[in-house]
Amino acid sequence: MNEQQRKEAGLVKTPEAPSNEKDYSQYFQTVYAAPSLKDAKKRGKEEISYHDDFKIDERFQGMGTGRKFYIRTYGCQMNEHDTEVMAGIFRGLGYEPTDTVEDANVILLNTCAIRENAENKVFGELGHLKALKRRNPDVLIGICGCMSQEESVVNKVLKTYDQVDMIFGTHNIHRLPHILHEAYFSKEMVVEVWSKEGDIIENLPKARIGNTKAWVNIMYGCDKFCTYCIVPYTRGKERSRRPADIIQEVRQLAAQGYQEITVLGQNVNAYGKDFDDVDYRFGDLMDDLRKIDIARIRFTTSHPRDFDDHLIEVLAKGGNLVDHIHLPVQSGSSEILKIMARKYTREHYLELAQKIKTAIPNVTLTTDIIVGFPNETDEQFEETMSLYKEVGFDTAYTYIYSPREGTPAAKMVDNIPMEVKKQRLQRLNALVNETSAEAMKPYKGKIVEVLVDGESKKNPEVLAGYTEKNKLVNFKAPHSVIGKIVNVKIIEAKTWSLDGEYIGVVEKEKVMI
Repeated sequence: MNEQQRKEAGLVKTPEAPSNEKDYSQYFQTVYAAPSLKDAKKRGKEEISYHDDFKIDERFQGMGTGRKFYIRTYGCQMNEHDTEVMAGIFRGLGYEPTDTVEDANVILLNTCAIRENAENKVFGELGHLKALKRRNPDVLIGICGCMSQEESVVNKVLKTYDQVDMIFGTHNIHRLPHILHEAYFSKEMVVEVWSKEGDIIENLPKARIGNTKAWVNIMYGCDKFCTYCIVPYTRGKERSRRPADIIQEVRQLAAQGYQEITVLGQNVNAYGKDFDDVDYRFGDLMDDLRKIDIARIRFTTSHPRDFDDHLIEVLAKGGNLVDHIHLPVQSGSSEILKIMARKYTREHYLELAQKIKTAIPNVTLTTDIIVGFPNETDEQFEETMSLYKEVGFDTAYTYIYSPREGTPAAKMVDNIPMEVKKQRLQRLNALVNETSAEAMKPYKGKIVEVLVDGESKKNPEVLAGYTEKNKLVNFKAPHSVIGKIVNVKIIEAKTWSLDGEYIGVVEKEKVMI
């Protein structure tokens, strides 16, 4: 990378590194600005470019011949999708995958920044990799993903973790061949973290995990700026892929035999809001995707603020659009939702949930909830408990609030004692367990359709898969049905899973329009 490229990437070289600065012969420091809510909300369309011509430069062809790569993924489905893209690039360079760090020539940690615990796991893993680096100095160790977009994290790695060879951000994945090339030939840590919001890059290769289910990214970034969330800063502004590119990708997956796709975005409901040449929103996209001959279509993650009536109308058409909707509420208190900057009230959420349930009577709703947000009172927590019961969620992902540096909430006084937070989480989880068990009971004795993922994690003689409503089912059957949709009769309903008896493969039918 030349000096001009370093400046464009937001990097400057420190003229004189301290003599005791580990083994660095030169030292690089990021200079992009720390997250700024005021500046980020000034986002404009002019910053985004569209590229549909990605290809690996000829000078990098064969770089990975005889070498292996290992990627450890933390966090959300978007990170898993990013890992598939990076794996595709590695394979295009000639690398082969390995499932052990000991056998790898390149190790990447694809990181998550949404919670402090996730970051601590990454730093812990870096500590373990230090011994590996001593044993094998030629192995390249890299950090990518959301943590890499945080100034404090990059500075900590630069100062403390000299076993790291490269750091790159969420907007730089397509630059992986260049980053690897420089890491091989540079004596310094290679840091390429752009504060630029990111472009739309099409034709990126993907090494998908399995051939049954697939992630299909439809947009990048988030503009909601919930006060507790770092994602709008690490993932950038909302940028939607063009409809034709998404539809083509799903058609190709259907032709390859995939049974289920999940359309993916930080806030899929905002899809198309950034288009200035066409009126085409998420409901329109789902309406087009349901006409494709693929068994199941899901979506995540969804924001209540952008969940409009047209989307509900489309989802009610059913077919391959599954009747399971994950709709994060975060709190049942309007006062807390206001402090969180969720931009909806308790009443609005309840009204939306009722609209969905009226249009889709058999719908299964799940959610996310944070307890112990700054200033949350006992009464406000009780509002969360009552909302959970009133909506009738099947289950929920629950979390204790933890501040993320750079977010507005991190400046608030975290005035809820940890003991109180844990008590609230315990009470909420007890309710979630109870409702989950109740939601499972009606399945006993019924025949359900299960998309078979593979062997159960606990017993290789048992297969596991999911219903359309995302219920885990375990049953014994020939391994030849893996990747297929089968009928299973449920014989036991547990709190989090179902046990059943295999009946047979479901005959594939064309999607009815």
